[in-house]
Amino acid sequence: MDKINIEEKLALFNEYWSPKIIGELNESYVKLAKFKGEFVWHTHENEDEMFYVLEGILTIKFRDKEVRINKGECIIIPRGVEHMPAAAEEVHVMLIETKTTLNTGNVVNERTVENLKKI
Repeated sequence: MDKINIEEKLALFNEYWSPKIIGELNESYVKLAKFKGEFVWHTHENEDEMFYVLEGILTIKFRDKEVRINKGECIIIPRGVEHMPAAAEEVHVMLIETKTTLNTGNVVNERTVENLKKI
């Protein structure tokens, strides 16, 4: 059982939209990611998704509204809700998701990360 230094872990990678595993919690992964630009519209049919903003400002777009999440805030997206994360500037997030959660949900494209790396 070792402590995890979030800033040190974030310094280990620079790529956007490619979550990294920093730990496991029950049947879930705790992940860190860096976002910039717009992601892809998608849903997660079987999993809820939590975004906790560590640095920057994250916007979650829904078909009928946008929600701005600032540093120190989080949002939980219920399963089945279509959404698109976006960040005008680099944002650092922590995600807590079940191990089965695919980052692009029901969409498979060049941003899909199937084999997550543990850092």
